[in-house]
Amino acid sequence: MAIATRTVIEACESAKSAAGALASAPTATKDAALARLAELLEERGDEVLEANAADLADERATELSDALRDRLALDPGRIAAMAEGVRAIIALDDPIGEELERRTLDNGLDLSKVRVPLGVVAVIYEARPNVTVDCAALCLKSGNSIVLRGSSYAQRSNAALAALVREAVVDSGLPEGAVELLAGERSELEQLATAEGLVELVIPRGGEGLKQALKAVATVPVLYAAGGNCHVYVDASADLEMARRIAYDAKVDRPGVCNAAETLLVNAKLAAEFLPGVLGDLHGAGVELVGDSRARSAAGETPVGEATDADWDTEYHGLKLAVGVVDSLADAIAHVNAHGTGHTEAIVTSSDEAAAEFTDGVDAAVVFVNASTRFTDGFVFGMGAEIGNSTQKLHARGPIGLRELTTTKYVVRGSGQVRG
Repeated sequence: MAIATRTVIEACESAKSAAGALASAPTATKDAALARLAELLEERGDEVLEANAADLADERATELSDALRDRLALDPGRIAAMAEGVRAIIALDDPIGEELERRTLDNGLDLSKVRVPLGVVAVIYEARPNVTVDCAALCLKSGNSIVLRGSSYAQRSNAALAALVREAVVDSGLPEGAVELLAGERSELEQLATAEGLVELVIPRGGEGLKQALKAVATVPVLYAAGGNCHVYVDASADLEMARRIAYDAKVDRPGVCNAAETLLVNAKLAAEFLPGVLGDLHGAGVELVGDSRARSAAGETPVGEATDADWDTEYHGLKLAVGVVDSLADAIAHVNAHGTGHTEAIVTSSDEAAAEFTDGVDAAVVFVNASTRFTDGFVFGMGAEIGNSTQKLHARGPIGLRELTTTKYVVRGSGQVRG
């Protein structure tokens, strides 16, 4: 099913017209659309892989870093994971109509607070085509229409996946306009971010540059699922073998994603013992290391460059890591809060008191104790998938799943009461 080229306003109007039918659609209908989508992904994954191969061969993609090319690339395993994620969303409870509270007022009115869809959600994302399916599936289940705007260098992949979603929607009797895809032109950003009356919420899933670009122009509410300058702090009481595994995984497992660690902080009491081994591991995996003077002194034979002021604030999206030595847990917390983006932070420690101080003191959406930052993920958290990880504090914080795509409505039932 081909997707017609639409202007931003045409796509938003189409999504808006579909929103009412989607909001009132029964759970069985929405789940049927998702089940059909999972089937189509398995049956016609070759079409998606062909489109993805063309994107990867395009000259725009050849200029991407290895980490970003990894985010762009699809293979049969990743398509199977998309289908698995869609089925996981089917298995989740439908949040729409969920009663959050109910009480009878002194005047006899029966008041209830229930979840309802937002309406039209616009998602702006970079590189990863699987986001097309994750976002569409979450919006469908939560009764929202969606306008997707991916990267221009993933245009073919996104179009192939969005076509499967729209086919599943139509096959299940839902309006085709429930899922709209834009071309990926830069001019679309401002138009989406100012589409008042058509779009209820814009969610950018990308780096700090995208976040700042939208902040400059947005008149529609924006829920920022932005950059991940994540840290691993190795406390003085840490199990060093555990810390070595966690630090390596947090950087090396998938360095191009937003929950990868960009800075390793180590307590001065164990820097000389801990750093030579872990830095050797990281260097052996191809990680470029930069550090402060104490980290460089403790590195042993592993080459570590001098970290600049900018390094502590940089999300590398690749195999580069900043390494710092701190005198105390308080210093580690201060460093994280000064340089982090509020995404994900981790402490490795054997002390319950240190863990509590870190989790209480660090200002981030997700904080791990003795585990890799790489676990910040809606699918891992049992949410089926996620639209992104919100780094702000209002409307939602952390992985954005079904409930984060809803708002609330008060329904009040009376028996003829009047106030005057």
